Amino acid sequence: MKFTLVVYGAPHASEGAATALRFARALLQSDHGIYRVFFYGDGVHGGSALSAPPQDEQNLLGQWQELQSAHDLDLTICIAAAQRRGVLSSSEASRLEKPAGNLADGFELAGLGQLAEAAAVSDRLVTFGG
Repeated sequence: MKFTLVVYGAPHASEGAATALRFARALLQSDHGIYRVFFYGDGVHGGSALSAPPQDEQNLLGQWQELQSAHDLDLTICIAAAQRRGVLSSSEASRLEKPAGNLADGFELAGLGQLAEAAAVSDRLVTFGG
């Protein structure tokens, strides 16, 4: 079965991002596929390279990056939600005349069309946080 996951919760304010990560791992261990992980709303903070959790907390960004690297996952950040919250790629930062981008490696910016497309081609769409 092919899944798309949508993460609405900020990693520091909700269990949604951590639950999505655990669910993604369980899917991959069970030989299911993940078409896309789409970060929307406050969930876009999960793709900020500037996050620095205390040592006694999970580094969700690093864990998503490891999972992305190991399984070639499509980690997509909603561009409109990201701009509102200051999560920018270097090209978007330049276009918007901001001093720097902070989109973490392994993540990409995309529009809601990519979420609609993912929902259309996936067997299941599961949301986390809110």
